[in-house]
Order: sequence, then C-alpha cells, then structure tokens
Amino acid sequence: MTTGAQQLLPTPAELGVDDEERPARRLSGRTEKFVALCAFADAILVLWQVFRPLPQGSQYYLVIFLAVTLPLIFLSYRSGWKFLDRVDGPAPVDWALAALALVVCLYPVLPVRIGGAGGGYDAFLDRQGLLEPADVVMGAILLLLILEACRRTTGWVLPLVCALFLAYGYYGGLLPQHWSIAHLGLDFSQIVDALYNSGSGFYGTPLDVTASYIVLFTIYGAVLEFSGAARFFVDLSVAVFRRSPSAAGRTAVTSGFLLGTVSGSGTATAVSTGAVTWPILKRAGYRPEQAGGMLAAAGVGAILSPPTLGVAAFIVAEYLEVSYLTVLAWATIPTLLYYLGILLSVEIDARRFHSAAAAAESPADTEALGEVVPAWKLLLRFGYHFLSLIVIVVLMVLGMSAPRAVVYATALAFLLAVADRAVRQRNSPGTPSNRVREFLVEGFTALSSGIRSALPVVAVCAAAGTITSMTTKTGLGAEVASLLVKVGEAVSDNPTVVLVCTIVLAAVALSLLGLAIPVTASFVIGWAIIGPALLGLGVAKPAAAMFVFYFSVLSEVTPPTALAAVGAAAVTGAKPVPTMWQTLRYALPAFLVPVVFVLTDSGERLLARGPFLEILTTTAIVAVGVTALAMATGGWIFGVGQAGPAARVLAGLAGAALLYPSPITVGAGAALLLAAAITTRLTRRADTDPRAAQDVHRHGSPVDKEV
Repeated sequence: MTTGAQQLLPTPAELGVDDEERPARRLSGRTEKFVALCAFADAILVLWQVFRPLPQGSQYYLVIFLAVTLPLIFLSYRSGWKFLDRVDGPAPVDWALAALALVVCLYPVLPVRIGGAGGGYDAFLDRQGLLEPADVVMGAILLLLILEACRRTTGWVLPLVCALFLAYGYYGGLLPQHWSIAHLGLDFSQIVDALYNSGSGFYGTPLDVTASYIVLFTIYGAVLEFSGAARFFVDLSVAVFRRSPSAAGRTAVTSGFLLGTVSGSGTATAVSTGAVTWPILKRAGYRPEQAGGMLAAAGVGAILSPPTLGVAAFIVAEYLEVSYLTVLAWATIPTLLYYLGILLSVEIDARRFHSAAAAAESPADTEALGEVVPAWKLLLRFGYHFLSLIVIVVLMVLGMSAPRAVVYATALAFLLAVADRAVRQRNSPGTPSNRVREFLVEGFTALSSGIRSALPVVAVCAAAGTITSMTTKTGLGAEVASLLVKVGEAVSDNPTVVLVCTIVLAAVALSLLGLAIPVTASFVIGWAIIGPALLGLGVAKPAAAMFVFYFSVLSEVTPPTALAAVGAAAVTGAKPVPTMWQTLRYALPAFLVPVVFVLTDSGERLLARGPFLEILTTTAIVAVGVTALAMATGGWIFGVGQAGPAARVLAGLAGAALLYPSPITVGAGAALLLAAAITTRLTRRADTDPRAAQDVHRHGSPVDKEV
C-alpha cells in the first residue's frame, strides 16, 4: 500500500447507497459555505455544553440545538418531489421551511410577547399544561416540520408510525372501553403540550442523547476519517490474514470489526470495507451475493462494537441511568460472540468449498490495494490510530464522563494526524503558513462534517420523542406488555414457558418493527412496549434492555429491508434480495445469543455481570453453542467434514441446548454435538465421490454451491 493508511474510504453517499437515512444533496458555492458554517457553529455549541453547560438547563440547550440542526436538514436533503427540488441546491420552499423551523424552534426562548404567549423560556415553562393558542400553533408547526424532516432523511415509514401513535393518542377515547388499550383520549392541546413543553416529547431522552453523545462521536469519526484510520484498519486486516486459506473472508470480517469500533453505522461500515475488500473476495471466488452477505453481516456488527456502538446504546445508558462505560462492558462479550459466528461461517466456507489460499496477494489485489506491507510495519507506522480508542476507555474507567472522554480522544486523534502529516510533508513544497491553514481548514471540515452526518439522527430522535410521549401519556406500553404476557399464560401456567413464549413474541415483534424503521426508533418503541413485559416477568433491567437493543440491531440483516445488505450489494454488483438471505445466513447464529440474556439468570453473565469464573464459564459454553449453530447453518462439522441433513439438525439442536446454560442442557448439547460428528463421520460420501471432487475443482469457489 503505497498511500496506505492515509487514503480515505468511500462513503455510502459517494456510492449512491442509502444508509438508515437517504443521501444528502451535494451543495456548492455560498449555500455549501453557509451550511458548513452553521454546522461548525453547532459543533462549537456542543463542545461548549460539554465543559460549560448552559445555566438554563439541558432542555434549553436542546431547544437551541434543534433550532440549528432542523433548518439544516431542509437545506441538506431533498424533498423527493421533482417539481419542488432543484438540481443546483435548495429551492425557495426549502429556504422557507428552514426559516420557519428556526422561528418555531426558537419560539420558547425568545423574549417576545404574543398576547398571553411568548415572553421567554421561563414564561413558556410556566404555561406547561395550560398552553396559549399561539403555543399550540407553534408546537403543531414544529410537529409537522419534524415529521417532514424525518420523511426527507429516512422515508415515509417512521413519520407514518408517528402519525399512528398520534392518532391513537387523539382517538383512543373512541375505542370500546372494555378494550385494554382504550384510554380517555387526549385533546390536541394536550398532545402539543406533551410534545413541545415537556421532557418526554421532542426534547426527550432520544434527542438529548443525540445532542450530548452522538454528535460528539460523529465528530470523532470524521476526525478519524481525516486521519486515515479507517483505511489503516482495512490494510491491517489484509496484512494479518494474507497467508491464510480463508484470508479473503477473514480480512473482510476483521476489517468490519475494526472499522465498526469507530463507525457505529452498519451500512457505512459494509460499504467502506466492501469497496476495498471486494477485489480480494472476488479473486478468492466469492460470488457477489455471498461476498455482499459477508460484508453486510460484518458491517452490522459496527452497531454492536465498543467503544462507539450505535445511537440506541446511548439511549440504553440514559434509560437505565447507568454510565456509558457500563453499557460498553455489557456489549463486549455479545459482540465477540457475534463476530465469532461470522468468522466460523467464513472458515466453514473455506473448508467446504476449497477457497484459494493467499488470495490477498494476487496481482489483481496488488493493483487494487497497493503493495501489501507486513502487519508489524503497519502497526509501527500507523498504530497510533488505536491510541484515541484506548484513551476513550481509559478515561471512562478513571471516572470521566463519556462526552468529555470522546472530546479528549478526538483532540488526540486530530493532533496525531496533524503531526503525522507534518512529518510526511516536511520535505514537500509549501510554506509553514500554508500548512497551518490547511490543517485549520481540515479541522473546520471535520467538525462541520460531524454535525452534518448526524442530521438524520436528529430527525429520527426528535420524531421518536412523539412515540415515547404518546406511549407514556396513554399507558400503551403497560397494556401491550400485559397482552404479551397473557398470550404466554394462555399456552401454559409454567413461568419458564410463559417467559419463553414472551421472548419469542418479543423477538418476532422487534424483527418486524426493524423492517420498517431505523434501529434507534425500533429500540425506543421496543423498550416502551416490550421492555415492561420482560421486566414484569422478573427479567433484570440490563438483560431486558440489551435484549431489545440487540434484536433492534439484528433487524438490519432481516429481509426484505436489510439496509446493510442493500449497501453491500451495491458495492459488489449483487442482487439485493439474495444478498439479504446470505447476510441472514452469516448472522443467524447471533440471533439466539440475546435470548440467553433473558432466559436464565446465568445468561446475564454474558453481559459481564457476576463472578468472573461464572462469566468465563458461561461465555465458553455459549461460544460452543454458537459454533454448533454455525456448523448447522454452514453444513460442516469441524474436524470431521461436510455434514448431511441429519448431522446439521443434530448440530442445530446442540447449539440451541448449549444456549441455555445449565448442567442438564450442557450435557444434552455435548451429546447431540458428538452425535452430529459421529453421523458425519459415518456418512462422509461426498469426500470420496470422484464426480463431486471434479465438480469442486471445476467451480473452485466458496459460493458456487448454495447452503
């Protein structure tokens, strides 16, 4: 790699790929400078809030934050209506909506009297529950603007879900009163008051998390992108595994894991790693659909990978009132098990279909990636990229808050990148003043880009406040939770059976919910509705929250709307739907791991809660269970060979048994796994069939046969 770790990886928008949000329009000229300047000013506000919080309180800060970011959404994202949009930038209607958004967002804090309304922030809070007509009008306009911003950035589904919850809040009083979900109904002013003038609506926990945590991590990610860390992680993976028979797959998965530690976005990780590793996978014989599935499964792990995780993880910390470091600890073992399942599937593909060794050293890959540098040289030269990640964790361990820790890590990453670039450019033409100006411009760009990349998250979290507010005001969450439990009780009176039925229903509901809306909104709704059901059955709060979080994330790999798979398919040139099914195959063993959190008390050990020896033992048992599931889905028993249908069923049953850590189930799982190995040994005919061997050598690909 001649340019090595300093090359930038492509983004989903650059490749025309949708992430959880739609790609922003490309701005230029004065509009671009104006939007960049506003975003930079917002970044300064966010940093200021970390060290010198506004004395008026967090809700006042959120009002100002939303007043800056919401108008930028209308300038940065198209309406989707051709007769309204312009090719060269925002149309007049976009500027009008941006101006209107600025006014209605700032209305609560403007010291201007409008009859009995207005009068500044304190006066606005004093009218909580007794809004004036002008307050109701302003709140209604803000509601419409937030839903429109959400539609522009994510599509129609989430705004329609919000509208459904609003309709339930307004018309719920018309439902038959003997229905458990019926309520007294809310009038329009009560709805606006709950959304506009309380801590559970627009300015609730989701937006608070975005303004206090997420934008800081997106700024951190932008600085790392500027520094070349993303490319370094991919290059390091290539160098480490280049001589392995499964080098191509290991490189793709490890790249996704390393990049995921700083990305927090499944689709962005899949697209970025795919743009570099797809030539390697293609050379090794992977079809586009198989390669896309592997990249997407590895990319989705970015939302699970410490230390950044996804947006929903910060909401977990806020809802449970624990530190973000605690959530990181909870996420560590499940993340390792998730990637273990994918890596095992890669190894099975390599053994089952004889993929080429040392695929990463082919001439085609050398042309795409540059000269392959040994891993130790890469670590010596660019290993400093790991320092900022280490600093985040160390500072939080020492008791520093997550926002301050990530600010210091961002500053360190920027200074190291500047120092590295200065050393490399010391003999290049140009004056020191020009270089200083270049660094300042890049710092400005990184701060601005961090805010702009978080704009869709702002829209989603503000809209999610609508859902949480209506759920709280109507008591819908408790009623739906009661219904879930009643379904389980209808099956059996046994508490374990009731819990299992509730878990299955909850997993299905979260998977279906995630088909239509982003992970963040899926978690918010899931926690409001499914969380109480699990808590009512005696499940510990951390286990219940992480169960909802993980299934909200895993919906990203569920057809027919697996966004990470769509992004990876665009990179590899694959068909989206077959790519989704391949993604599901790679990630399938991980789907049962969150069940362990809530099914038994020992399952909490996977969240690093409890005695160390029990944590280690439970992790080892579940790891064997994941291995068994990977063998069942991949059709290969390690150490024996290709498995037939009977052996795959036995391995699948063994995996399911081992995911319920108890002496009886562990013994049963071990016996079933042994039976699968013996069955495979006795029925290994494919390995001795000359026609099968010829077919393998003729096709020579880990994906020429479907599993």
